Parts: sequence; C-alpha cells; structure tokens
Amino acid sequence: MKMNIKGTNVELTEDVRAYLDKRLAGLKKFLGEAGESGIAYVELGRTTQHHHTGNIFRAELTLESGGKSFRAVCEREDLRSAVDGMRDELFRELSSHKKKNISLLRRSGQRVKDFIRRFYR
Repeated sequence: MKMNIKGTNVELTEDVRAYLDKRLAGLKKFLGEAGESGIAYVELGRTTQHHHTGNIFRAELTLESGGKSFRAVCEREDLRSAVDGMRDELFRELSSHKKKNISLLRRSGQRVKDFIRRFYR
C-alpha cells in the first residue's frame, strides 16, 4: 500500500513516520489483495483554532482501495494518541464493511438454496 503523509504545523520526524507505519501495518488483513493497490492519504497536524487551551493534534486518514473510500479523523492532546484513535476508528469502519460483505454473501447464498429447494420438494 502506498502512503502519502502530510504534516501541518508539525515536524514529521522519522520516529513519527515509523510509529505511523507500525500502527497501520494491520490494515492488510482487512484489505486483502486490494490492499496492495491501495493509497492512504495521511495528514497529521496541530490545531488550536477551536481550542483555547494548549495544542490539540489532529490525525486524518483517507484510504482508497478496491474502488471504496474509507475515512477516519481523530483529535487528541497528544500526536501519538491521535494516531491511535484514528487507527481504531478506521479499523471499526473496515471491520463493519467486511462484516456487511460477509452477511450479504451468506444471505444471497441462503436465497439461492431456498429457491432450489422449492423445485425439489
């Protein structure tokens, strides 16, 4: 998977990039074969416009894979916790999508079986 990382008001050090790669490494199990051709747009930034006390870090990810688009955003007081929150939100969205596809497959298989059973009773 190709990853484009952008920093807004934040210095993107090698530690930050390594942490982001480590946290998003588990995406492959949800994406399967489509994950190799996927593109992830990640934006890490520091914002204070809506918050009057201290720095608030924002982690935003848009994942385009297999013709689908998934998006996750998280704002926290620490950059690493914002990345963790973004990852958790993305995993929830991806697992929900995967469960919907499996459920659809099972329901359609059951309908085919019911249709065939009508003729053999």
